[in-house]
Amino acid sequence: MFFEFGIKDIVDIVLVALMLYYIYRLMKESRSLNIFIGIMVFVIVWLIVSQVLEMRLLGSIMDKLVSVGVIGLVVLFLEEIRHFLYSLGAHGKLKGLMQFFTGARKDEVDKETIMPIVMACMNLSRGKVGALIVIERGVMLEDIVETGDLIDARINQRLIENIFFKNSPLHDGAMVISKKRIKAAGCILPVSHKQDIPKELGLRHRAAMGISQDSDALAIVVSEETGRISTALHGEFQLRLSAEQLESILTDNMRG
Repeated sequence: MFFEFGIKDIVDIVLVALMLYYIYRLMKESRSLNIFIGIMVFVIVWLIVSQVLEMRLLGSIMDKLVSVGVIGLVVLFLEEIRHFLYSLGAHGKLKGLMQFFTGARKDEVDKETIMPIVMACMNLSRGKVGALIVIERGVMLEDIVETGDLIDARINQRLIENIFFKNSPLHDGAMVISKKRIKAAGCILPVSHKQDIPKELGLRHRAAMGISQDSDALAIVVSEETGRISTALHGEFQLRLSAEQLESILTDNMRG
């Protein structure tokens, strides 16, 4: 028997295809691709058994597994679901729409806030001293701050350089800057498992990518091996930055 197939059905299929493609990309980045494929195989088998072959006993057993398995999937893919929902909320157009309705405006950033960070990064770069600085933006980083040592000091070039001095006990951790103040240092960041990160980039870069994926924070990395300065924002790197480029990125993103 033929059934009606209209524009609404085409839109429905396209939306489902886009959703599956996005989930596929998310699983691939988080090394959960095999689990995702296994789930899809199980769903296909379940549909064939219950809808096509109409096997009542096996179908009822698989129905129970599916109903219970939803809770298991939420627990298993908790981080992926969180990242998916954050990606939706952090979309530029959605955020602009929210600012329009709430009347929120971005605050201007003065040079006294930006230049100490830029100058410290340049000095650390010249001395090939590794550093990882995370700048909080819209998403609060209290859970990250709690993993380090609380400082709560104004942004100061010498303080940044002393914290990342090679013999400093806080050298290997990340510094968190929040509300124009150095909030904490020696913090532990989530490490990204993206497959396309260049092999020459080390653990600091993977940690910077991890926090940029989990939040809207801006992460600055100074490589200990090469002295090159990089930034990570929204899961994307900008590598080999000059002082002017770093200043421009900070000016554009250290607002709100």
